[in-house]
Amino acid sequence: MKINIFKYSLLFLVLFLSSQSFGQTVAKFGYLNSQSLLSDIPEVKQANSNLEALQAQLEKKGQQMVADLENKYKELQRKEQSGEISPKALEDDAKKLKEQEAEIGKFEQDVQKQLMAKRQEMLQPIIDKVNKIIKEVAAENQFTYIFDSSSGILLFAQESLDIMPLVKAKLGI
Repeated sequence: MKINIFKYSLLFLVLFLSSQSFGQTVAKFGYLNSQSLLSDIPEVKQANSNLEALQAQLEKKGQQMVADLENKYKELQRKEQSGEISPKALEDDAKKLKEQEAEIGKFEQDVQKQLMAKRQEMLQPIIDKVNKIIKEVAAENQFTYIFDSSSGILLFAQESLDIMPLVKAKLGI
């Protein structure tokens, strides 16, 4: 009798422990499309609008620099054709125009760097907020993994596992 109780107790203990360990290894997966999510966030739309305005302003400045260079080049050609400029002065002025052209090239590179830095500065707090909310949604709904379907590595997903509505609700959008 004691042996049967011991066997049943041992069997119960093994079943209980194995069910506990199985419960811990079961993974729950979810996914969302981060590109779509970010495009729906008003702060991202505002940041993109501000970046477009900054880009337009910088492009206008660059266009003015190019127009100024073209005018100087045309004036130098006119002086050369009319004989108003000595060969030495022509060479010096041409060298200055080449330097100005190089400055315009550097300005264009600087504009791209500046726009990228500004984009990062404006969007990073929003991305951090979204990542925090994704983690909260994952924890609240006991997801083990969340995949980003916009990255293209998701091969299959059940629509019921899309956590985008949960994240949007928490973001208030």
